[in-house]
Amino acid sequence: MSAYTGDVAVGGAPAVRTLEHLTITKVAVDEKMANNCYLLRCAATGEQLLVDAADASATLLPLIGDAGLTAVVTTHQHWDHHRALADVVAATGAAVISGEPDAAAITEQTGVPVTRTVGDGDVVRVGACELEVTAIAGHTPGSVALTYRDPSGHPHLFTGDTLFPGGVGATFGDADAFAQLIGDVETKIFGTLPDDTWFYPGHGGDSTLGEQRPHLAEWRERGW
Repeated sequence: MSAYTGDVAVGGAPAVRTLEHLTITKVAVDEKMANNCYLLRCAATGEQLLVDAADASATLLPLIGDAGLTAVVTTHQHWDHHRALADVVAATGAAVISGEPDAAAITEQTGVPVTRTVGDGDVVRVGACELEVTAIAGHTPGSVALTYRDPSGHPHLFTGDTLFPGGVGATFGDADAFAQLIGDVETKIFGTLPDDTWFYPGHGGDSTLGEQRPHLAEWRERGW
């Protein structure tokens, strides 16, 4: 098996990263938006959790398979991150988890009730594995990131649209929102996690915090 790189293409094969206690399967959906969806599977229990049912339930449901789905974490309220939520929940009965400030908008847009709202310091479990919640405002009021601290390796961070290789998420020309977002990313992510943390964004390729850290001042200076 080739080494995991995080490079996936819409219509292509998923990328699978097998850790000692958790398997991460990344798939890209929708030619226009190229959203990433991440299926997390606990090795000990077989329980599964999906990060963003972004689109293409016909792709996601076979990926989930007969093992079922415990929960879907919707990283934020933007439409391109929850287009398959209703279909996935209807098929699996999975709980729906989101940041509290985005929950009402997610339900309004999808018709799916949010089962649990989360914020800073909360824990989302997938089987025996724990994902730590970090609330990061700016891209949306209730965006959340999830950190899995691999006991046998480095942390793994699912950032939604808050952090990408090359910069933070879009704030659509809102200077206050950008200040909030870059501040949260600097203090809550780069200020607490080590350089070998591998992060998985809502679109495009992956990176590590160490690769991106030297550019923080540049991002703040340019304002996006």
